[in-house]
Amino acid sequence: MNPIRIGNCSGFYGDRLSALREQLDGGELDVITGDYLAELTMLILGKDTMRDPELGYARTFLRQLEDTLGDALERGVKIVSNAGGLNPAGLAGKVRELASGLGLDVAVAHVEGDDLRGTGLFDDALTANAYLGGFGIAAALTGGADVVITGRVTDASVVVGPAIAHHGWTPADHDQLAGAVVAGHVIECGTQATGGNFSGFRRLFRSGRPMDRPLGFPIAEIDADGSSIITKHEGTGGAVTLDTVTAQLLYEIQSTRYLNPDVTTRLDSVQLREIAPDRVEIAGVTGTAPPRQLKVAVNTLGGWRSQAEFVLTGLDIDAKADWVRTQLEPTLRAAEVTWSLAGPQGLDADTEEGASVLLRCTVKDPEADPVGKAFTGPLVELALASYPGFTMTTPPGKPSPFGIYRPAYVDRDRVTHTVVHADGRREVVADPDAFVDDVDPAELDPDLGRRPSPYPAPADTITRRMPLGTFVHARSGDKGGDANIGLWVARDTDAPEKYEARVTWLAKLLSRRKVRELVPEAAEKDIDVYLLPNLGAVNIVIHGLLGDGVAASTRFDPQAKGLGEWVRSRSVHIQEDLV
Repeated sequence: MNPIRIGNCSGFYGDRLSALREQLDGGELDVITGDYLAELTMLILGKDTMRDPELGYARTFLRQLEDTLGDALERGVKIVSNAGGLNPAGLAGKVRELASGLGLDVAVAHVEGDDLRGTGLFDDALTANAYLGGFGIAAALTGGADVVITGRVTDASVVVGPAIAHHGWTPADHDQLAGAVVAGHVIECGTQATGGNFSGFRRLFRSGRPMDRPLGFPIAEIDADGSSIITKHEGTGGAVTLDTVTAQLLYEIQSTRYLNPDVTTRLDSVQLREIAPDRVEIAGVTGTAPPRQLKVAVNTLGGWRSQAEFVLTGLDIDAKADWVRTQLEPTLRAAEVTWSLAGPQGLDADTEEGASVLLRCTVKDPEADPVGKAFTGPLVELALASYPGFTMTTPPGKPSPFGIYRPAYVDRDRVTHTVVHADGRREVVADPDAFVDDVDPAELDPDLGRRPSPYPAPADTITRRMPLGTFVHARSGDKGGDANIGLWVARDTDAPEKYEARVTWLAKLLSRRKVRELVPEAAEKDIDVYLLPNLGAVNIVIHGLLGDGVAASTRFDPQAKGLGEWVRSRSVHIQEDLV
């Protein structure tokens, strides 16, 4: 059987609207998928339903379908999307309305059962959605659907489902399912697999690829054995290389076991091979039975927040910051107050902006009043009565609500994974027969970097102090309140003969103690370090660095998107023969 060719057209709610059209017109595809549901998106959709219970889905998906649905039907391209969010039935209905208005006969199915609100499990939650797998999507496609709308399936499931339907896999086909999960994980975030957010972007574009061309969205060609080739349409921007694929593989993962509803994927089994320009093969992936419980993304309303940014310019920066804090703090009534000072603090700068830093004050409280006029009034009154040069980036605004994300876990029998076919028939998706019990990642990989390094330090080594990013790439992100940093040895260098030695050095370097040294903010945090030798990589999880998640975090970088780039800029001792 031929591989199934699946293209992605969205990595988040707000991604490039033209991507569905670009994927459809760019070349032959069997399926186009879209991922819209980041953890923050579920909170946004939850707030939408507070205003209008008929909402709760990603409305931009309908705009993408307006001029593409007819062409997709004509070409036999199926569309699978988790844009249904909190209301997949509602979005499926809207797609039918759209098709009717266009004079199209479209079979639209949807997958539901993930929404656990009103079940007695999470009654205090704004949203509570179990992560479902791909077998519901597969059933919908096998049942004749042209368009499948889901709620909170895993990001990879929109790819796994079509692969199951195409190849006829069963829940016992763990290796094949694991391979599809890896392929789905690589393409789920759109252009992050083709050069977006890639720390090696300078070298990528020096190789003759134009920087002004929009990055192409990725494609996975998945074979019957679960192996795949990651590629993109010919002539589109960016690139698919070993490093761009590795970057996405390491994005927002935790241990070497990647727990999914359909399979537990062994990330340390992944093998990559560049077989042609813009074609990277993923092979050797193995899997075991899936976890007994399903993960649940829970969002609750946490209260209200407000923020002010003071501009401090020139001399005496610390003294100016101390003065405004001393003046303002006695007036603050908020339950939580956070101050941060950011900027170069350079003397003799050539521009006023270069001589300035930002002092940020963020306040949070369960009620709106302490972060409203009670906060903004006193700080405005300081305008002529505080440090020299007093100014702010913007006038203080009204308080805004914030949410708190937390993961939870439920037994599968509390979730009814259901497909509503295009003809209205309802089908309950059976659970697999075999499970592994849910365990803490530390139990899955009990030595997690606690073991002594297997790589002995060479004797009498001359080292140079250089940025870690001299030959190490990074990709970082958020998983709730935890931050993930994937670091791997670059393959896009002029010194391929040093690759294995550099991998050994990186694995030896990144102990928990070294991570705390590189990220001082993590000094008191729990840290896990995982080795992924096949990828030349180390994955780091810093627990609790982001507090209660992106919507509640007061960090400068609440989603940890720049954390990896900061770590790459930190100086380390590198053996001279590795440079």
